[in-house]
Amino acid sequence: MQSWYSGMPPTQRRTFWACFLGWVLDAMDVQFFAFTIPTLLAAWHMTKGQAGIIGTSALVASAVGGVIAGVLADRIGRVRVLKLAILWFSLFTGLSAFTNGFHQLLITRSLQGLGFGGEWAAGAILIGEVVDKRIRGRAVGCVQAGWPVGYALAAAFYWGLYSVLPEHLAWRVLFLVGILPGLLVLWMRRNVDESAAFESAAAFRKEAGTFQTFARIFAPGVVSRTLLASAMAAGALGGNYTILTWLVTYLRETQSLTVNLTTMYLAVNIFGSFCGYVGMAYLSDAIGRRWTFALSAAGATLTVLAYTRLQLPMSALLVLGFPLGLFQSGIVSGMGACFTELFPVQIRASAGGFSYNFGRGIGSLVPAAVGMTSASVGLAKSIGVWAAASYVVVFIVAVFLPETRNLELEEAKVQA
Repeated sequence: MQSWYSGMPPTQRRTFWACFLGWVLDAMDVQFFAFTIPTLLAAWHMTKGQAGIIGTSALVASAVGGVIAGVLADRIGRVRVLKLAILWFSLFTGLSAFTNGFHQLLITRSLQGLGFGGEWAAGAILIGEVVDKRIRGRAVGCVQAGWPVGYALAAAFYWGLYSVLPEHLAWRVLFLVGILPGLLVLWMRRNVDESAAFESAAAFRKEAGTFQTFARIFAPGVVSRTLLASAMAAGALGGNYTILTWLVTYLRETQSLTVNLTTMYLAVNIFGSFCGYVGMAYLSDAIGRRWTFALSAAGATLTVLAYTRLQLPMSALLVLGFPLGLFQSGIVSGMGACFTELFPVQIRASAGGFSYNFGRGIGSLVPAAVGMTSASVGLAKSIGVWAAASYVVVFIVAVFLPETRNLELEEAKVQA
């Protein structure tokens, strides 16, 4: 990381850290719910199906929020939308601490999802635009490595709070911690500038209205890329969110692990996830986006099936948690750079935001499906089948996706 990072000017480094921290805090707030599921299943007598619905509702809302944020990022700026998204998801994560039942939490988590989706739409495009094409995959992938860091922070807060507080208080304090990301916006106000690419499209914004801008992502020369990118996101995030939503419950209920052991197993998975984001980011700059997607998808499919379908000793599951995280995050790592390169600057945030978040909306149905089918086939089989099917979609899309590595962003044009 040092060689390419040290070559970035100070303005780009500040943008890098703003986007990285946005990902860290976004992931932390999102993952708090996964840690509270076992507590709420007992305290509120929720079913696994209801827990899956809450998880999916937040993801569906994030898809809507991401599409809206993408359009706004093309109209009012990437940085401004990024700040608004961070403030929004921080507020509603904190409000989740005061809920007292399934329906109340469903509302706050759904509203939190709007900001969660907006953060990617603005942040991924922003960092993709400001860095050199030769390091775009590494820069965007390393920014997205903030996700497992945020996951690790959530796990650390979970372990700390559940160790010192009774469960009926610990889960509420966990959600209250989610207010803290809003402080990042205070630093961003003074230290992060808008991308030059956005500024260069000022003439286009004056001529084209919001609806015209959005409609151009379905123009004949663009729509095929929009559909491929959406399918890529649906498969990658469907599998990823299944693991993120259900792994804690799988370990605690199916494997009967304590809080301490669950945290240890998650630590291995999270470390693998971090290595996947960074490692696959380097790989995508070395061998291309398509090959990296295909290799990650194949690895994720085989690993999740082995993790959930084979009768392995607990020591093997501990070790297998590393490649599980490596491959599931390796797919997501390359999407920010690839989506930035697929679309021209005038509609880049709108097209990238729509593709990622429409795919997220489809993929977000998978965790709910896992919860609903687990009653009949068991949680382990349900996780394995649904996640593997999602990753097969990624592999198929990678075959047809255009290769965009080292593309000069100015070379992309909207076809009439």
